[in-house]
Amino acid sequence: MGKVKKKDGKKSEKLSVEAAEDAGSKLSPVPVTPVEEPAPASSKISEDKPVVPENPPAPIATSEVYEEPVLAQLIVEKYEGELVNGLYEGEGIAYYRDGNVYRGLFSEGFMHGKGEYTWADGLKYEGEFFMNFPMGHGIYTWPNGSRYEGQVYKAVRHGTGVQVSSDQQVSYAGEWYMGKRHGKGAIYYNAEGTSWYEGDWMHNSKEGWGVQRFPSSNIYEGQWKNNKFHGEGRMRWLTSNEEYLGQWENGVQNGLGTHTWYLKRVAGSQYSLRNEYTGNFVNGARHGQGQYYYANGAMYDGEWKNNKKQGMGKFIFKNGRIYMGEFMEDQIAEYPNFKYDRVSTPDLSGIRTQSPVCGESFNVNSGIPSLSGSYIELDIATLLNTLPEGERYETQKQVEYAVLRNITMLRKAYKFYSSLGNENCFDNAFLMTKLQFWRFLKDCKFHHYNLMLCEMDRILADHSDPEEVHSPYATMLLRTFLTNIIYLAYHISHADNPDGKLSLGDCFSKVITQNISPHAGSIRGYLFSDAHKTEHAISYIDKCWDIYKTYCKKSMSAPFEPTMTMRNFIWMMKDLRVLSNELSITKIVDILAEDDPRVRDGNEISLQLEITFLEFLEALIGCAITYVKDEPQHESNHELLQGEQVTNTVSDSNTSADSTNYPGLSTPRKSECWTEEKELIIGMKANGKHSPRLPFHSPKKDQKKILTDKWFHQLDVFFQKVFFPAYEKAEQLKAEIPRNRARQAEQARLQQVQEEEAARLKALKAEEEAKRLEQMELEKAAAMLEAAQVSDDPANDNNGDQHPATSKEEAPISPPTAGTKATPTTGKKKKK
Repeated sequence: MGKVKKKDGKKSEKLSVEAAEDAGSKLSPVPVTPVEEPAPASSKISEDKPVVPENPPAPIATSEVYEEPVLAQLIVEKYEGELVNGLYEGEGIAYYRDGNVYRGLFSEGFMHGKGEYTWADGLKYEGEFFMNFPMGHGIYTWPNGSRYEGQVYKAVRHGTGVQVSSDQQVSYAGEWYMGKRHGKGAIYYNAEGTSWYEGDWMHNSKEGWGVQRFPSSNIYEGQWKNNKFHGEGRMRWLTSNEEYLGQWENGVQNGLGTHTWYLKRVAGSQYSLRNEYTGNFVNGARHGQGQYYYANGAMYDGEWKNNKKQGMGKFIFKNGRIYMGEFMEDQIAEYPNFKYDRVSTPDLSGIRTQSPVCGESFNVNSGIPSLSGSYIELDIATLLNTLPEGERYETQKQVEYAVLRNITMLRKAYKFYSSLGNENCFDNAFLMTKLQFWRFLKDCKFHHYNLMLCEMDRILADHSDPEEVHSPYATMLLRTFLTNIIYLAYHISHADNPDGKLSLGDCFSKVITQNISPHAGSIRGYLFSDAHKTEHAISYIDKCWDIYKTYCKKSMSAPFEPTMTMRNFIWMMKDLRVLSNELSITKIVDILAEDDPRVRDGNEISLQLEITFLEFLEALIGCAITYVKDEPQHESNHELLQGEQVTNTVSDSNTSADSTNYPGLSTPRKSECWTEEKELIIGMKANGKHSPRLPFHSPKKDQKKILTDKWFHQLDVFFQKVFFPAYEKAEQLKAEIPRNRARQAEQARLQQVQEEEAARLKALKAEEEAKRLEQMELEKAAAMLEAAQVSDDPANDNNGDQHPATSKEEAPISPPTAGTKATPTTGKKKKK
């Protein structure tokens, strides 16, 4: 009978680095080390060479590898088990001539069901069999320790499975097709999981879309073909702060793309320094038409050849002067000795340049000067247009001077608020988001002038998409930040002084004096008051933003964007059924009123005030702190605090700025590791020693950590176990409503059809019954007519003798006629 065996002999093959495999592994060719990514150019700002791929290492020879087991004919030398009609049946053990052994279930002489097949050299399959084939779910184990577990079809890996090499370094989890990696799958090249590929496979090759992380931490994400970058993709060299986004061909940059070289920004500057090329690439080099943007603001637009400027082009210097002409070997052809160091503005006295042409936005010496030497342009044209034309220029200069007098403080404020919740920035360039800008406005008490944050958003909307007016993810540059302050200062001051005696510059100076200077940096609210808490709370922002948009209603004011009122917030909490004895409606109103003076006016409460997403999120955090009262469980908190007299408690109060050092504010930073401290103490106690006071050990810090852990616990319990599940359940019920309505409509339709069918059947039955009765009447009348005809026939008169065919006992009974009485006949005919 047929049994499973190994193919005769084992093949030895040489595999390239991309196809290298552990010796003796059942795994189809899997690289032990991934293909190394192209080596990036130097990270110096003066270096603008593109990435050139390295040559792949020489192929690595591997030891013998197993082929897939196949079905063959083997001779059974010995069998232990049950026999039915001379065939193996039930559990049994079969020993084969070549030393292979099968233990498991048999059916009608076939290996069928659960079983284990072991080859003489130690290779083993354990799993499901179907008619002598390993088929279903099974586990292959090789003598060297390699292992496969997953779906098998006719002894071949087919379906979904996981394979691990003998040294536990290389592992693949994903889809297989006839013994090859095919479909979606992920392969890990080391046990730490720091080098991997996840994406599409085709016949053991990376093909389609995938992401690969290399041992150097560099990452490629994009299209693949035959194990190479091919198509659209993005390569990030994290070690050298470079990035390429564009087209690839056979692992090399080819076609349109953008290559960026990042540098850490200069302290005090908002903008990150970067060199960036956008244009054509040929075999990894800049070749053809392209634009190169220098970190200092200069730009070249023209022709390239082998990474050098070659041909006609336009060079715009940092100060806005323009040179147009021919370039050769990366130099100006007309001035071959002219050097440009890409950082400072060179002496252009000997160069034929021209001023920017009309229509190009290179305004020299216009706006607010920045630390990088460029100018910050304020977009206040809308406000200036409200003034007489003769006053606009003078008003603009007054505003610029007012901004210039306070530019240092405003820069620090921008830097401080844009860094909130953004501890780790790739290039150290912080960009303020709308969420951070709202916090700045509330800290500076802009909302104390009968102006809600939502109303401020409408003032600053500037023809934005209504759906994005209140988006917390919207960003703003420093110049937009300054422009927004000017607009809000104008509206606030003119609301208090409708006669318009204050100039635009005076309005700005008033806001600086009364709001920004004394209050900026004094963080209030629940979200940004502590760096550790902010980092934890930010993880819930995306989900909360989706919930916020779900419960928003269309605003009654232009641009009629979706907004939420405090009343809507309370209704939401009530609809989600998260109210409790601790979290009542009164308590929610108190939370909403903490940072808004207009909620309560004496004994009156106003719940028609609109709230932005910042106020929504901070209200939820306040609800979490109120709702969850139980303490987090710590295994050894008492060990750390035992013997320590805690004399001072650290309140979780808001961080405030030092009046003499504003705004160099710093929220508390985590500097101790709970696990290391606890393990050290436990280890010392195990050695019979008392734990001495560690250099970094402090009861205040311990108490602070306990309070912080409790805050984390409150948020996690509220959001993960109460609020989010309640919302998901409500959404499920909401999604069920149309399905229930459709189901009810379908049931009503079916019921109507059934009723119509029942009525039709009833009518049909009545009609059939009427026809049956009518037929019976007809048959009855026909029988009576026939009987009457028989009785009137003279041929039946035999002188009183009986009918020859009828005996006395068999004489028929004539039916009675109308007006006569039915009498039994005697078989004799009456005389006329």
